[in-house]
Amino acid sequence: MTKVGIIRCQQTEDMCPGTMDFKIASEGKMAFAETGPVDIVGFVSCGGCPGKRAVSRAALMVERGAEAIVIASCISRGNPIDFPCPHYEEIKNGISKKVGSRAKIIEWTH
Repeated sequence: MTKVGIIRCQQTEDMCPGTMDFKIASEGKMAFAETGPVDIVGFVSCGGCPGKRAVSRAALMVERGAEAIVIASCISRGNPIDFPCPHYEEIKNGISKKVGSRAKIIEWTH
């Protein structure tokens, strides 16, 4: 079972408890269709705009066993507020640069 760390938008925490992320991850559906069911080893926020803490938090989850970093759909697609993060590309590129080949990047959840 692949171990993943999920990074979510801090702005949406009061609207979304992450229930759907956990459900589809355990069922291996949607963004996890390729990996099958996964083991979530971390579930953190980006740290608030502009999301700079996402990079160090992703690195920490990789150090603690995450084989993939998942950027939740609240950041990449704007769920549930219908407003994708304007810093998404910078967050994704920063994480990718920091963790390199140590972890795969998955760009959405549901």
